[in-house]
Amino acid sequence: MPVPNSKKYKEILKNCREKKYALPAINVSSMVTANAALAAFAETKSDGIIQFSLGAGKFASGSAVNSSVLGAVTLAEHIHRVSKDLGIYVALHTDHCQAHDIQFVKDLLDESKLRLEKEGQTLFNGHMFDGSALPLKENIEIAVPLLKSCGELGIILEVEAGVVGGEEEGAATTDDVSKLYTSPEDMLYVAEQLFPLEADFMFAATFGNVHGIYKPGNVKLDPSILKVGQEAVREKFSGNDFNLVFHGGSGTPVEQIRETLDYGIVKMNVDTATQFAFSHPIAKHMNENFDKVIDASGDGSKKLYDPRSYMKKAEANMKDRVIQALEDLQCLGKTIFN
Repeated sequence: MPVPNSKKYKEILKNCREKKYALPAINVSSMVTANAALAAFAETKSDGIIQFSLGAGKFASGSAVNSSVLGAVTLAEHIHRVSKDLGIYVALHTDHCQAHDIQFVKDLLDESKLRLEKEGQTLFNGHMFDGSALPLKENIEIAVPLLKSCGELGIILEVEAGVVGGEEEGAATTDDVSKLYTSPEDMLYVAEQLFPLEADFMFAATFGNVHGIYKPGNVKLDPSILKVGQEAVREKFSGNDFNLVFHGGSGTPVEQIRETLDYGIVKMNVDTATQFAFSHPIAKHMNENFDKVIDASGDGSKKLYDPRSYMKKAEANMKDRVIQALEDLQCLGKTIFN
């Protein structure tokens, strides 16, 4: 059961909080990129998360089908099957889904309900609703019934208040710098609205995060925002606080990543860095073998233009980058499997 059930996943997250580490959530869009993440988790005996965006699901389904839901289901089923003997746990999530695309999450909840009835386990462990482009009240009004639906299946909903800057597929964005920082008042409002539902959720509070790789100094991260917000929530709710999510972590100095672990981060999304790690060996392969891969006649080389020749290199390099993320998040070797 390396894709954990609801009870086991809660145990993993509880262990993250107690031992102050976080799970890297690796965005993938194909079997090859999923396999790279799985290889990293298995090689290092580390638990982790694999997740898909709507666009990744659509890509995985193929241009003839072009279905975000079907592609996400296909990738999830692949991971359920190939991970079962790896000796680690890998949770499955979906990434940014804005209000206008919320049927994507609802359809996947239906898929999980069917799988739970047939096989005793949901297809996914978590889904993200990104209502950060909306006024906070409207954001949470949509999140409440969604959280109830997720809770009935033992699935965790991830909600976000405050907008992560930069560019990320499916994510809300803004030019208003003030929205890059979630206030303690906003965190208290989310707690007031969602804690009474007694359903498990994660909260993506923003502290200057920006999607994409950026040069040091270009982004003003302020992790202390998480500390102050969590303290306010604990004071009002008898020590209860949020399991937090770190978006836009690519390029963040490792000391700032690790600082956030003290404030309740249990999940950090990793996408841009692993995309680059996957693409770089392919570009290098094509550059070094250009004449041999563009000519399928006698002057070409089948072993070089065979996609497996460069996809293996891409998978291996992406695996190494995932291992770096595990190390950055103090997660290396900390599987609770067995």
